[in-house]
Amino acid sequence: MAIARLHGGPLDGQLLPLENPDLDRLIVPYSETQVVYLRKGELERTGESDGPTEAEFWFVEAQDDIDPYADSPRDRR
Repeated sequence: MAIARLHGGPLDGQLLPLENPDLDRLIVPYSETQVVYLRKGELERTGESDGPTEAEFWFVEAQDDIDPYADSPRDRR
């Protein structure tokens, strides 16, 4: 198994399972929209005994504007 390490954007620091380590782009659901991350660099930890293969993905864009307070209890009145 491989993992995607996400950088920037609303999912910064998250690790996601990566079924296909050759992917160059991830489109991930986020709230009511989608965010796009592109892979940068080569795969890391590709040996058999050094843990799961890792790929680094960097935030590029969101399909819609992201409101970090949209699900906040203070917005519910």
